[in-house]
Amino acid sequence: MLKIILIALLPLLVFFSNGSDLLFTGLSKKAPENYTGTLEKLIVANGGVSMDLYTNRLNGVADQKNPATSSVRFSVERDAFFTVLVFNGEFRAPLPSSMALIPQDSVALPAKLRASMGQLALENAEWGGQSDLVVRDTKSGMVLFNVEGHLFDYEPISHALNIQFGRLVVTTEFAAELGRPNLAGTEAGQISVSATMRPIEISKIVDGDVKSDEMPALNSPETGTVPGPDVVVGDLSGLAQFGSSGTQVGLAVGTDSCNFGTENLHWFALPDNDHPVIPQNLYRMSGGTNNDERFEQIGQSSVKHAFTALTNNICGLGCNGVGGSNLGSGCSDPYSASLNAGPNLGSRAWINPYTGSYPRGDSATSPNSHSGHTHTGASHRILTEISDLSTTQNAGASYYAEAQYVTPHEYAWCQTHPGQCNQNNNVSYRKYNVSGTTSFSFSPAAPTVRAKAAVNAWTGATLVGIEPAPGTDGVGVVAYKVTNTSPGVWHYEYAIYNQNMDRGVQSFSVPVAADANLSNIGFHAPPQHPGWTFDGTFNNAGYSSAPWTQTQANGTMTWNSETFAQNQNANAIRWGTMYNFRFDSNRPPQAVNATIGFFKTGEPITVQIQAPGAPAQAVSVSGRVLTSSGAGVYNARVTISDGSTTRTVITNNLGYYRFPSVMSGSSYTMGVTPKRRYTFASRSVLVSGNLSGVDFVAAP
Repeated sequence: MLKIILIALLPLLVFFSNGSDLLFTGLSKKAPENYTGTLEKLIVANGGVSMDLYTNRLNGVADQKNPATSSVRFSVERDAFFTVLVFNGEFRAPLPSSMALIPQDSVALPAKLRASMGQLALENAEWGGQSDLVVRDTKSGMVLFNVEGHLFDYEPISHALNIQFGRLVVTTEFAAELGRPNLAGTEAGQISVSATMRPIEISKIVDGDVKSDEMPALNSPETGTVPGPDVVVGDLSGLAQFGSSGTQVGLAVGTDSCNFGTENLHWFALPDNDHPVIPQNLYRMSGGTNNDERFEQIGQSSVKHAFTALTNNICGLGCNGVGGSNLGSGCSDPYSASLNAGPNLGSRAWINPYTGSYPRGDSATSPNSHSGHTHTGASHRILTEISDLSTTQNAGASYYAEAQYVTPHEYAWCQTHPGQCNQNNNVSYRKYNVSGTTSFSFSPAAPTVRAKAAVNAWTGATLVGIEPAPGTDGVGVVAYKVTNTSPGVWHYEYAIYNQNMDRGVQSFSVPVAADANLSNIGFHAPPQHPGWTFDGTFNNAGYSSAPWTQTQANGTMTWNSETFAQNQNANAIRWGTMYNFRFDSNRPPQAVNATIGFFKTGEPITVQIQAPGAPAQAVSVSGRVLTSSGAGVYNARVTISDGSTTRTVITNNLGYYRFPSVMSGSSYTMGVTPKRRYTFASRSVLVSGNLSGVDFVAAP
């Protein structure tokens, strides 16, 4: 709730009775003992001022009951030391200070006032004067107007300060300068201020004593809080259908991007290749008793190339006012669904999603060329089958729109500023309701979930993050869910989501027990856009939509696309897409290690999931407890737990231990109780057979 407060000098201001240059630090005085909280000193980061001037009165035209008004707008000098105090989020008072006003309009004014327009400042005057807020000509030093009757309106979350209802009263000195002394003391108009503030000093006060002081750096672009540039999808809105073609429709969703970083984010429009690109996706959760058995991607778009950043503040960070070819720190930039619908959107194929690189628009391989092909109603939009949306065919299903911003600036910053790498949080999603059977409308069903992929909405699923080459390539998720659909039958559902891995995924292998029977083996992928001239795919043929090959052999269930060597346009899991794999089995789940193979480059990796297992058997787990120098620790207590039952054994004289009769097919948490000066890290182990060498080494 906004707090509107009349200017009042509270007892707290005893802190500042020695002049406008005094900061909080080094104070010799105390506030009253009942003051406890956070005291902030803030200056104007950016803002605007509007003066509604009674031009007839100023120009000597006879007054009327409703004098003619002309509006003059000013921008405010950035980081102007127009200073105010805020205590526990509530405005307290201004401090003597000023901000320069930069005129944005030209209005017919008296010559004397017109001559001052480029050198005006709004000033918090010294205390005890005729007025505490004045408009001054900074060159001559003359006060033109005293400001009276104004209110301060401060919003602490966004650091927004508004000054409202200020009356501009002509001073005696300025009336004489105009040659109209009778104007002295008369109202010449009104003034209002809208500014974003930022703290330059923060003090923690306990019972009137200053306990700590913080002075944020003045050379920071401010308002964002994450080191470096950091674009996040702050909101999704307006999901709508924009056309159709045959059995498919073309959808688009609006996006608001926010720069959570302390650095302005590059936004140089085509033909430059240093701006974000924006893909959109659509997902459906459905199936089973509760319509949450599976989570599938049912649509994907080409990419919007960003242009001309605005300076909105949708994320409430406090925009620093930088726009155009940069998205300022704390600022947001909107693209409506109609803008994201194109259809002049670029191909994903040109883009490395981890580095954010793509060709220049004026190169021979423009990333957004549409020559040589004709657009349909679904072209380049979120391409979705009508059958995947029809409410009669998908009763009870829920839908999720997702958008992502991929930008080269974050990667470039990461390379020169290790530890300030923000490429992996650029995707957000929002749940939508769908209505229609052949033509569709959508309404939001929940707020936007920021900085998370839509697969996080899959009810009851287990998500395992993957990052095959940290610092070299992006990240993804393996999600799975096992449902006991009927006595003796389990449904296994897997999803592999590639957020920004350039290498792509080519194969997925799941170990299954030798005596496990599999049925209803399946695969699902979203539809691919057809190829077009200059789309970045091999021979401009577009990506294949061929289902993956399914093979069950040697205790493993494997799905795979063609390899890169076989077909560069194979239906691999490329960035910004998610594929599903499924089957039913007569065996209950047990923990296993699945294998993921990559398309372009990189060795396969394993990831722990659940799969049909053999009947559990009693096996042993053994190892040794050691000091950091390698000596055995005797009488140490070692524990093993499956989450419900915990067992304990004691090490022998040489530090060895052994757990007999551990049931296979599960993951266990193991640890060592600290002993004297030794501490040990716990660990998780997957037990599929007799396990030895599970050692614990004390921290140095």
